[in-house]
Amino acid sequence: MDESEATRPTAAGAGLASLTAKLGGIGEGRGPAPVERWNPPFCGDIDMRIAADGTWFYGGTPIGREAMVRLFASVLRRDDDGKTYLVTPVEKCGITVDDVAFVAVEMQVAGEGRDRVIGFRTNVGDRVVVDDDHPLRFATDPVNGGLKPYVRVRGRLEARLARPVLYDLAALGESEIHDGRDWFGVRSSGRFFPMVPADEIEAIG
Repeated sequence: MDESEATRPTAAGAGLASLTAKLGGIGEGRGPAPVERWNPPFCGDIDMRIAADGTWFYGGTPIGREAMVRLFASVLRRDDDGKTYLVTPVEKCGITVDDVAFVAVEMQVAGEGRDRVIGFRTNVGDRVVVDDDHPLRFATDPVNGGLKPYVRVRGRLEARLARPVLYDLAALGESEIHDGRDWFGVRSSGRFFPMVPADEIEAIG
């Protein structure tokens, strides 16, 4: 390989640079962009994927720059068709998401009992407080039958709780009658979020 080939940007790298240029700094350093207010035309799918562990790929290559990932994350939107898009005022492009867009990597807790407030930080820097607008939900892993916990971040976008964060959350759990059944769950912002029936706590592990 000669020097010109070694220093030539890859197709994936050139594509990322083009995408970044199109965004023009939208949302960069300012938090999420107001994508829910935009209704641009669909411009097709692009070869971008968010893996289940939260790693972003473009052209099959991991995106190593955290600032770039956060920029793309700031213009994400999940529509009612179940697909996730990068959205700007002038176009939207479909991407692939293996599970959900984000991973909750850290938990914060303030207060106790009915006054407790639980918050999370995601892998792309979003901070969210668990409440009526940002509820927890719990699904069953079809592979191992274990618990898959999620929190709504914004719009229809969710974060899956990383396994250590789930254990931190479970440590706050208590039993409560919910819809006529004894559930194990947690309280935040005055609301009880049932995790599993009280007699199925082992599913959390």
